Amino acid sequence: MQTLVDFYRHVQTERMVGIPLLNTALCVEAVGFKWADAAEEGSDSVTESVAEGVLITPWFMSLLRLPAVNLPHGNRVGRSVVRDFGSERFDFIGAHDPAVGYHETCALFSPMNGFTSQQLARETALASLALVRPAPEADVVAPIAVEPVPPRRAFFMARRPDVGAAA
Repeated sequence: MQTLVDFYRHVQTERMVGIPLLNTALCVEAVGFKWADAAEEGSDSVTESVAEGVLITPWFMSLLRLPAVNLPHGNRVGRSVVRDFGSERFDFIGAHDPAVGYHETCALFSPMNGFTSQQLARETALASLALVRPAPEADVVAPIAVEPVPPRRAFFMARRPDVGAAA
């Protein structure tokens, strides 16, 4: 992920200088990236692993899918494709840069002027991921049948209430 972060920091300092939509309270950060298997559209076969997470920049916040290997763009830049991301499906737009390779983004926020701090942006990114990556359900354990405990008086009298009174 460091290459991705470095690339977008470079974009910020080289291409975005002086653009008013930059939120100076924010910096580039990759949040919550996890590896997932990617299947080609229309195919059941897994072709590559992709890292999925949220990219925060001072000008946008997006879901991002980054293949494990630096791939050529294959004429997919700017094209929209529907992809699974966690438990949901979203429209992603193809992007490419030689430093990062082909990757796909799905905008969450742009511009970022509503965020007053990096912490707020990070919390929003994590909350967004929590919505599409539900926590795994805990295994349900069958209750164990337990013999009822006799009342204390029956215990001391050496009798059980279900057996009847002692003579």
